[in-house]
Amino acid sequence: MSSFGYYRLAAAVPRVRVADVDFNATELIAAAGEAARQGASVLVFPELCLTSASCADLFFRPTLLKAAEAGLMRYIRETAELPLVSVVGLPLLLNGQLFNVAAVAQNGFLRGFVPKSVIPNSRESSERRWFAPAGMLTRTEVNMFGDFFSIPIGTDLIFSVSPELSFGVEIGDDAAALLPPSTRLAMQGASVILNPSAALSLVGRADYTRTQVIARSGSCVAAYVHAGAGVGESTQDGVCGGAAYIAENGRLAAQNEPFARELSVVYADVDMEKLAAVRLSESTFHENLLLGEWPAPRCVYCRIEAEPCDLRYAYLPARPFVPEPAQAAVRCEEILNIQAAALAKRIECAYAKTLVIGVSGGLDSTLALLVCDRACKLLGRSNDCILAITMPGFGTTGRTYNNAVKMIQQLGCSFKEVNIKEACLLHFKDLDFDPSLRTNTYENVQARERTKLLMNLANKTGGMVVGTGDLSEIALGWATYNGDHMSMYGVNCSIPKSLIRCLIEYAATQAEPELAAVLRDVNATPVSPELLPPADDGKIDQKTEEILGPYDLHDFFLYHFIKYGAEPAKLRALALHAFAGEYEEELVEKTLRTFLRRFFSQQFKRTCVPDGPKVGTIGLSPRGDWRMPTDVCGTLWTEG
Repeated sequence: MSSFGYYRLAAAVPRVRVADVDFNATELIAAAGEAARQGASVLVFPELCLTSASCADLFFRPTLLKAAEAGLMRYIRETAELPLVSVVGLPLLLNGQLFNVAAVAQNGFLRGFVPKSVIPNSRESSERRWFAPAGMLTRTEVNMFGDFFSIPIGTDLIFSVSPELSFGVEIGDDAAALLPPSTRLAMQGASVILNPSAALSLVGRADYTRTQVIARSGSCVAAYVHAGAGVGESTQDGVCGGAAYIAENGRLAAQNEPFARELSVVYADVDMEKLAAVRLSESTFHENLLLGEWPAPRCVYCRIEAEPCDLRYAYLPARPFVPEPAQAAVRCEEILNIQAAALAKRIECAYAKTLVIGVSGGLDSTLALLVCDRACKLLGRSNDCILAITMPGFGTTGRTYNNAVKMIQQLGCSFKEVNIKEACLLHFKDLDFDPSLRTNTYENVQARERTKLLMNLANKTGGMVVGTGDLSEIALGWATYNGDHMSMYGVNCSIPKSLIRCLIEYAATQAEPELAAVLRDVNATPVSPELLPPADDGKIDQKTEEILGPYDLHDFFLYHFIKYGAEPAKLRALALHAFAGEYEEELVEKTLRTFLRRFFSQQFKRTCVPDGPKVGTIGLSPRGDWRMPTDVCGTLWTEG
């Protein structure tokens, strides 16, 4: 049983001796045992590892070839009880021709042979001297071990480990072909590509191989596991460094330290359900017309009962929307540029004379104001065309108010303040509503009064209202319908709350000291709509995250639910792992219930959201990113 689609993949670089098959088999068996103890489901060894890859003309000697066959039989026999599938390289004599093959072993059986397709014949490597390419193979099956077993052989084999995990094999230089076998194998269902290799280490080659592994995993929307021959190979005219890499859909998941003199094994926990979700909904993966030109693959079943992964080798960041520290500055600059360029285009198309924006001193309006500032710079306009409005209400605190005023002044925007209390009290009177009742009506009247004011000011000044609502709020429906829910262009519509803090911090590093101090205080202020009166000490009493749960959790759920289709039980398990030591299990479960309930019940607000720029891979625009009926029944998710 896997852990919600996670499987542990492994690449091993064992110690070997040239032409010492018995020693090599012993080392492979020990390495397989270690990988099994670590919970690996699939293990790949280097090319020709049973004999070593540098036997040269000894490959012609029957003694070595018979020893290789005996070594394979021993390996299969002594790893029969291990709950993993492994790939072992050896030379195979067939119909008078010698092939460089990968043998797939599992549960005491030899499941198949995959021959190498691209046999180099260069100054560096003269493999063609010994081995025939797969294209010269004339059989689809071979008989081994005294003709008792018929073993499939070919480059068209796909090995099925479970409903989620199937793998194919390409060997060494196969990956560099114009049309590598991995392309066809992935198109025909392989979610993992294994590459046993034995290339010499040359200056710059490690970087090239690593880049190639990452690129192949991305183009195949798959996991890619590469195991290179190590320093035990002959050093007569070169050295093998023993590089091992595991990549997952364009991301390097694991790599080893090369030139190790002992066994080196790397592991990665890869979510096969996630890869399937990407192939299904986020790519043109299945649109390749070449699929019809390929013969149907042969599926070989090698099912295993793997232990559940503990996810220790999984890439599972707690804040998946937030860039890694090393990339933060570049990513934040790119995001702000996308937002600003989108707004600038809308300003031009709308012939807007002003940008009308409500500035509360909170996270969302702060980011939107910074984007307005950038857009004006792009258009060569003065910031006095930004009409920044503060609208104090019943819940406004001195901290947020002062931060809002300081930002507006320091950015050189036009400033206007309208206290909405009197207008709201008048509206309460029109509604026959008792304002001592702190109900949704009390809150929403304020939100709609603010939006009405912004819209009418935009009409008066020939401008457009810039929306401040973010992706997290849109997902949860945490906005007043036709209140802060509405604008003329929503610049934050695909920016989640967790990322907004990162963007504001980046902006602070680029700002003058006074503005930077304000921005950092905005980041440190509790998130609140400030629609209920403050506490007796004047501080914010209505804290959104105390009502809904932490936005970090909501953003985590949103990411995995929308991008990869994770089901509720999986969302819970992943969150408990990602936030271990940060949030208690009870809070995670409560927040997940809130997320699912609100996500499905609040679609009516998303159905009519204003335009806004998509920044990352996740958006909830009803015009393309997320299409769901408003009256959907979500009980499959909320009550499961």
